[in-house]
Amino acid sequence: MGTHIVILGGGTAGTMTANRLRRTYDESEYRITVVDQDDDHVYQPGLLFVPFGLAQPHHLVRSRPRQLHAGIDYKHSRIERVDLDARTVHLGGGIRLGYDVLVVATGARLLPEETEGLTGPGWGEKVFTFYDLPGAVGLHHALERFDGGRVVIDVADLPVKCPVAPLEFAFLADWYFQRCGIRDRVELTYVTPLDGAFTKPVAAKALGGLLKEKGVELVTEFTLGEVDGAGGRLVSYDAREVPFDLAVVVPLHGGVEYVERSKGLGDELGFVPVDAHTLQLPGRPEVFAIGDAAGLPASKAGSVAHFEGEVLVHNIGRFLAGEALDASFDGHANCFVETGFHKALLIDFNYETEPLPGHFPASVGLPLLKESHANHLGKLAFEWLYWHSLLPGRDVPGIGSAMPEHGKNHVHV
Repeated sequence: MGTHIVILGGGTAGTMTANRLRRTYDESEYRITVVDQDDDHVYQPGLLFVPFGLAQPHHLVRSRPRQLHAGIDYKHSRIERVDLDARTVHLGGGIRLGYDVLVVATGARLLPEETEGLTGPGWGEKVFTFYDLPGAVGLHHALERFDGGRVVIDVADLPVKCPVAPLEFAFLADWYFQRCGIRDRVELTYVTPLDGAFTKPVAAKALGGLLKEKGVELVTEFTLGEVDGAGGRLVSYDAREVPFDLAVVVPLHGGVEYVERSKGLGDELGFVPVDAHTLQLPGRPEVFAIGDAAGLPASKAGSVAHFEGEVLVHNIGRFLAGEALDASFDGHANCFVETGFHKALLIDFNYETEPLPGHFPASVGLPLLKESHANHLGKLAFEWLYWHSLLPGRDVPGIGSAMPEHGKNHVHV
């Protein structure tokens, strides 16, 4: 039967990995199987735009198997658990899949029920999340009905997928309410467990400055303990309160359930604690993780999965050939941050280097940490790039997995 590579998860990371492997290695060399529990591939960056009527929900969803190249086996099945000692994945209906290499790419799941009161009274009426499609659609209808009051955007705790998306929501809300002619009747508040608008000082200063400029109040070091939907209050673990008329909450995230049921696979949050540079699970050389499923100090964002993929596919080949792994993944992430009014700014960073001003990918290119229309166009172009270049496993010319140092201005806050 030959060498069998099993990829759990047919989302961004799993699809890119499967397609890269199939483009790199012949079917006679490796058999590739992708498993997912549903067949809907959602373009997650588009969820941000749904509440504001800027994206149509049905345009964001495509068939998972149709994104995979010919020669990749796809199984639509529940994943029960992984037996690491037996190198076997147990699927629903008693099906077992043996593997020579396992790639965990099942992402992160939302855990709104873990926060007291979040899914209680008011959920889906004045308390929403835009981090899944039903929530984003519900929020769209709520915004259409909204005629004034206090809108609070809250990040419950970290880690979360796409850490800049809640900030983008605040910026777009400012634009949206101005366009509706009711901005003077709306108070916008951004609430975060961090001590600033972002994790790193230079970007935190720039993004915090933008919030201030747009009249968005910033509440820091607020870890969400309880949502009182009926009373319209967010309550932190240290008993501080933020009142709201409409709450947009990014709920707790964790790994998927089967990881927790698989002895030795996940950490206490259900993420897979792989080596930060090789993406290999220590003590289990045949197991790798990529994307949001990986317990890494990198952002949980699609660009990270893309940059990881280059190193991962290389390392799977090296592992199977009995060679030393390539420890070159540097935590590279870049994100367009939509700021409203047809502008966006771009951030580019890795484990060692925080987001800095300058240009990307070199000294001539898109401006970094600075609002521009060009960056907004880049954000819009990304959707085409996602479906037609990144998911099929193609490299983007001039943009490699390692973060480019050229074009960055090192500044001190």
